[in-house]
Amino acid sequence: MFLEAFEGPLDLLLYLIRRQNMDILDIDVSDITRQYMEYIGAVEAMRFDLAAEYLVMAATLAEIKSRMLLPRQEYDEDEEVDPRAELIRRLQQYERFKQAAEDVDALPRMERDTLPVSAALPQLASNQPHPDVDMRDMLLALQGVLKRADLFTSHHVEKERLSTRERMSAILAALQDDQFVAFQSLFTLEEGRLGVVVTFIATLELVKEQLIELVQTDVMGSIHVRARAAR
Repeated sequence: MFLEAFEGPLDLLLYLIRRQNMDILDIDVSDITRQYMEYIGAVEAMRFDLAAEYLVMAATLAEIKSRMLLPRQEYDEDEEVDPRAELIRRLQQYERFKQAAEDVDALPRMERDTLPVSAALPQLASNQPHPDVDMRDMLLALQGVLKRADLFTSHHVEKERLSTRERMSAILAALQDDQFVAFQSLFTLEEGRLGVVVTFIATLELVKEQLIELVQTDVMGSIHVRARAAR
């Protein structure tokens, strides 16, 4: 039932006021009454029995609306009573109680609804094999390194050429003590795109010769390198 989403007519009325970003002290009774009646009419169209309290609130809104439309007699400023005053007072009181209930509900439920438990698992030795690294993941990692290497690109021409074999030896020298090294740390960004490409080719050659292994523990995670000979 539609009205099951609300705890009563005041809850429905407060929802409509908040949805329109109205000040609770300055309610547009005409607009709120129209929306309230549309909600009630929608439920009636579905042939659900309405609770009497919702119909009572509809009558109260209609009365306030009619009193707001009637011309007011001239009284002293202190004696003039706003027809919305009683409704505003009830809404403010309901809002305070509702907020207090939400604050209480937000309190920790430990030892109220749940009790702490603990269970220690035995320490079991595990040797989980690392999954193979996909070539596409290596290309994505290379793309990120190339973007950073472009930041150091200059027009200075150097005579010295980079050697793939020398770079392979440098990579093996960096992989020691059976430790994993981040794939990106093998590159020297100051060498530019040429140095990145040479390092990447040297890495592929080492993988092909089964001198190093590439490991990626998580999907789309960081790639690490370790020397096979060290194992």
